[in-house]
Amino acid sequence: MNQESVLSIRGLKTHFFTPRGIAKAVDGVSLDLRAGETLGVVGESGSGKTVTSLSILRLVPPPGRIVSGEILFEGRNLATLAEGELRAIRGKQISMVFQDPMSSLNPFLTVGDQVAEPLLIHEKLSRRDALRRAAEVLGKVGIPEPASRLDDYPHRFSGGMRQRVMIAMALITNPKVLIADEPTTALDVTIQAQVLDLFERIKREFKTSILLITHNLGIVAGIADHVAVMYAGRVVEYAPTGDLFAHPCHPYTLALLKAVPRPGDVNQTIAPIPGSPPDLMRLPRGCSFYDRCPFREDRCREESPPLDPVAPEHLARCWVDVRKQKSEVR
Repeated sequence: MNQESVLSIRGLKTHFFTPRGIAKAVDGVSLDLRAGETLGVVGESGSGKTVTSLSILRLVPPPGRIVSGEILFEGRNLATLAEGELRAIRGKQISMVFQDPMSSLNPFLTVGDQVAEPLLIHEKLSRRDALRRAAEVLGKVGIPEPASRLDDYPHRFSGGMRQRVMIAMALITNPKVLIADEPTTALDVTIQAQVLDLFERIKREFKTSILLITHNLGIVAGIADHVAVMYAGRVVEYAPTGDLFAHPCHPYTLALLKAVPRPGDVNQTIAPIPGSPPDLMRLPRGCSFYDRCPFREDRCREESPPLDPVAPEHLARCWVDVRKQKSEVR
């Protein structure tokens, strides 16, 4: 992982303390988001993707809390920063686009007021100047006639347009880091493509680094520079996007790729991943993917593998060299 990172996560552990026990939602995650790049974080529901992103801005809801680790941004550890200092960063230098724009937007406030709000808080602009800037940014994210839409309420916008409003809110302070949590969920494929094109343009025009949280490998294939694959609260593989798709080195990554439909391949057999992810309150002693892995060995049951280099910039958490066994995705 590169030292020229705008955001570095080191050994992050975020646990949920429930009456049933401790759920290790994030269990020692390390990631690097490089300046001007997109890092895709992928995995099934419950893999720890969203909790990792919420941990960055310390938005994890109770009974969850950060137990240990570092979240380094411009030489400061966000995990231990005083709340007042963190508020100066949250929404200003690091912004987040949440998963569901309808529930994230306030139905009782106009779109203009919601997009302008970060400027009122962080840059102390007058309401008139903030609304003028809001119209500019809404135009940049593809809202037609943005000045005339400032007084509209969220219900007047389609799902795709609401997502663009959320992106405008996140971009209006020109942040260095944009966290997008499942930004295309519940959008049809045409709108998905438009939103992803928008992220590419954001990266170019705003020079923003993007942390893209998704369960969809097809999305990261077209937009991410690097990919981190998460399973049961841990990163199990990290690589440049092209390398990950060409040479998957963890059985879980291989299984995810086999489950992705390939347009035009009439002979492809979609292979669902057997079994279920482990209970985060009762993680196994060895590899967390052991029960679902076709390449498992006796060692895998007892010893948890480290995240080790398997090629330049390519890390995998596996005792078995998958490439030597069955690495070709058919």
